[in-house]
Amino acid sequence: MSANTKIDFIYLSEPDMIRAGVTNMPACVDAMEEMFALLYHGDYRMAGSNNDSHGAMVTFPEASPFPRMPKPTAERRLMAMPAYLGGNFHTTGVKWYGSNIANREQGLPRSILMFTLNDADTGAPLAHMSANLLSAYRTGAVPGVGARHLARKDSRVIGLVGPGVMGKTSVAAFMAVCPQIDTIKVKGRGARSLDNFITWVNENYPQVTTLTVVDSLEAIVRDSDIVTYCNSGEFGDPASYPIVKREWVKPGAFLAMPALCSIDEGMEQPDVRKVLDNTGLYQAWYHEVPKPAHKSIPIIGVYFMDMIAAGKLRPEALEDIGKIVAGAAPGRRHDDEIILMSVGGMPVEDVAWGTVVYRNAIAQGIGVKLNLWEVPALS
Repeated sequence: MSANTKIDFIYLSEPDMIRAGVTNMPACVDAMEEMFALLYHGDYRMAGSNNDSHGAMVTFPEASPFPRMPKPTAERRLMAMPAYLGGNFHTTGVKWYGSNIANREQGLPRSILMFTLNDADTGAPLAHMSANLLSAYRTGAVPGVGARHLARKDSRVIGLVGPGVMGKTSVAAFMAVCPQIDTIKVKGRGARSLDNFITWVNENYPQVTTLTVVDSLEAIVRDSDIVTYCNSGEFGDPASYPIVKREWVKPGAFLAMPALCSIDEGMEQPDVRKVLDNTGLYQAWYHEVPKPAHKSIPIIGVYFMDMIAAGKLRPEALEDIGKIVAGAAPGRRHDDEIILMSVGGMPVEDVAWGTVVYRNAIAQGIGVKLNLWEVPALS
């Protein structure tokens, strides 16, 4: 019996991705929750020696004899982010990440992303898809998973720094899991982004009856049930990162931080629960960069690694959201505890949500079918 060597795959443009449900935030939160349980049980792999690396990045020198070589400008990233995810997903894939803040001068997003989903057994491509929305929604959904398990059930007020794409998707996830939210405080850099955010909230969340623009971090944090910093910016000097001070934080607040963040000594104390999306991710990051690592990677979980190295934090004080999702550790213990969650972003998230969207597309006949080969010319 002859083998069938034909390989077809589908291409999904951004409009195709939307039709296939990439912007369905409640479903994305559910997919991320399922993914975190698999992480806890170990049914996954990412890159690096500990199988937890964020990815492999191409870096550029400050000076080069080659005049066309890119410069290491702000937000300059060329990165491959591969992963395998088991369970009901049982797929593998890689996100190719191209980023340059100067893209905005051309009317382009800072990041331009593509994702390839592959059969985990043969490695054959299943889909090649536009990934800006894929990445944005899975990023926002992770704070939503955190809020589902760690925010107070009666949370009403969101404090948001950064009303851009990450801010919108994080708010969308909070709205999906905390139905009593009716108030948002937002801080942004310019009128254009703030106006865009306000219009987006008004069009999508009529239950938000109070939407206030504030001008300080303190105003964002004070009296907020859920706080998230989603701003971009220069990194290298942690003293310049947006800070959270303990005196601003109300009892019972949940803070989800997927962007630049620093904390004061009060927030370092052991009665503030510190939760990570994946401890191994931060251990990999810590070993990949100069120390202190928070200078190179401005995510608060990386600062936790610096605290451990300095003897200021016991490793066992850090918790993984996967363990909480899997029911092996408690979620919120009482109404007054303060919980700080670091969100670093992982390629297993892209594999999880990419697999769901791909399967939706196949079921609905969405996308352009492409042929790799009928029979490989070399085998």
